[in-house]
Amino acid sequence: KSSKREWKPLEEHSCTDVPWLLLFILFCIGMGFICGFSIATGAAARLLSGYDSYGNICGQKNVKVEGIINSGLDLTHKKYVFFLDPCNIDLVHQRIKSLALCVSACPRKELKTLADIQKFAETNGSTLCSYELQSSEYTTDPRAAKLCPKYPVPESAPIPFFHRCAPVNISCYAKFAEALITFVSDSSVLHRLISGVMTSKEIIMGLCLLSLVLSMILMVIIRYISRVLVWILTILVILGSLGGTGVLWWLYAKQRISASALETQIAKDNLQALLIYAIAATVFTVTLFLIMLIMRKRVALTIALFHVAGKVFIHLPLLVFQPFWTFFVLILFWTYWIIVLLCLGTTGSPVPNEEGFVEFRMVGPLKYMWWYHAVGLIWISEFILACQQMTVAGAVVTYYFTREKRNLPCTPILASVNRLVCYHLGTVAKGSFIITLVKIPRMILMYIHTQLKGKENACARCMLKACICCLWCLEKCLTYLNQ
Repeated sequence: KSSKREWKPLEEHSCTDVPWLLLFILFCIGMGFICGFSIATGAAARLLSGYDSYGNICGQKNVKVEGIINSGLDLTHKKYVFFLDPCNIDLVHQRIKSLALCVSACPRKELKTLADIQKFAETNGSTLCSYELQSSEYTTDPRAAKLCPKYPVPESAPIPFFHRCAPVNISCYAKFAEALITFVSDSSVLHRLISGVMTSKEIIMGLCLLSLVLSMILMVIIRYISRVLVWILTILVILGSLGGTGVLWWLYAKQRISASALETQIAKDNLQALLIYAIAATVFTVTLFLIMLIMRKRVALTIALFHVAGKVFIHLPLLVFQPFWTFFVLILFWTYWIIVLLCLGTTGSPVPNEEGFVEFRMVGPLKYMWWYHAVGLIWISEFILACQQMTVAGAVVTYYFTREKRNLPCTPILASVNRLVCYHLGTVAKGSFIITLVKIPRMILMYIHTQLKGKENACARCMLKACICCLWCLEKCLTYLNQ
């Protein structure tokens, strides 16, 4: 006897892509090892407390570094890192090209002369010049021009938790941001962009909040106006194509009449350009009409999809907040990743550089941990995003394939998360790894293109851009297939 089909989602599941899940877990253990290594080697103390150009950690007693003067000092009462020229940024190597010292306090107002720097040292007990100079020698010693900060010394304030004196001036913050970004094609454009964002941040936040509210309102009413909305959009596209084509032909006819009186090369070029635009618009409009004619039955499907989407948000209102949780998890992971990256930048053994200062460098296989950490950023970020897509899809499928809606689980979203964690994390890990495999070569090519800007010939530049474009297209196709 044939049993009647029961309209509800599948309840019997099995784990998928288990080897990929094991590989992902091993990779995450490697990320944890990098974090533990950077903390165990003392990099966390150098990151949080800061250190000067001689390898001394601020706010504590230090051990002498062989061959480095001014190392091994007792800086218990000097807890802040101060840069003599904080806005001197080396954008190529992403570092500050300035002597760093440990000081007792940051200058809270602008110091315009050496006399002001000397007065600040005598008043606050914070010497802003190099350790070998006494505060009484700031205005008399000829070495002061080199060993004292570049004046005027900008107003600065300590960064919370990191004990660095950072300039209050916004333009300096923009330069700091430029130093942290590798794939920047025009630093002056980024400088203006960051300054503009800092100036208009209240307006930007207000517009983002407004767009969020309008989006939520639209999701509520879309269930009731789905048919009208689809037809309005279709009619607007058709009318826009017809109107644009008609305007172009009218401009062409008008220009042709006036061009007959003015036999100039510019008039002929304008006429030819208008003719090309009008023909292209006509071809586009005719193609659009044919597509609308052939796919007219799809309009009904689109209306049905809009209608179902509206009902999904009515029955599963918490689905609206799913992207917020994903964004929160991403922010937590990115914060962790940046902190570990900063710790990696201060790991290694103290080595004198060509300027006679101390740099911390890793040697041997450990220096490749940067690449492992960079791959982790892409893979785990894609993994988190894929988990969100899987959760949303699972919740919607549970709603859609349950014919009797009163038999829905109490929390379809939590049921979807539980199903994802128990059975399908391996599939998510595999799909996100495929996207990572495409993103890494594209980022490497972008880095090479940035570093060779202005040095390579036109053929090499064209080939690089073509490869980057092809990898971008491949990434989009694979993302679509993953979903």
